[in-house]
Amino acid sequence: MDSPFRLRVLACGGTFDKRYHPISGELAFAESQLPDIMSRARVTLPHVVETLMLIDSLDMKAADRERVLVACRAAPESSLVIVHGTDTMPETAHLLGQHFGPHVDEPAMPRGTHDASKTIVLTGAMVPYAITRSDALFNLGFACACAQTLAPGVWIAMNGRIFAWDAVKKNREAGVFEAID
Repeated sequence: MDSPFRLRVLACGGTFDKRYHPISGELAFAESQLPDIMSRARVTLPHVVETLMLIDSLDMKAADRERVLVACRAAPESSLVIVHGTDTMPETAHLLGQHFGPHVDEPAMPRGTHDASKTIVLTGAMVPYAITRSDALFNLGFACACAQTLAPGVWIAMNGRIFAWDAVKKNREAGVFEAID
């Protein structure tokens, strides 16, 4: 019997979706690789891939984050994975966390100000998917699993670790995400 569960994957760009441009020698965006990645990974879970934007997260503005928020609100699915650049992923997670339920250690938000019906998992990559030894495929698979198993709320899933939206930072020197004490 088929499961009614369905996943929505939102593409925002970031290092994850960059490709090497042979003429300029730079990493740049073409089209999202997520539909191909989901197929190559043989994801059998019913899913939809939606490209919101293909930008470096350092170029992400408040209007771009608002677009991510609107897409999450509009999604009929209760489980979402957002592929996002790592540099400003915590900022987007923070915006989403304010609207999709507080972290358990935070005071309750006023009634009606948050939607606790969705599990939203942000992920990305330190090395582009298109480059050998990328962490992109693992992070995406891990995030898809997290979206199916975590409680409603906003989470960051990177390199085998799960972080609450309000308790994470990127350690740029080490190239990893860490919990905030």
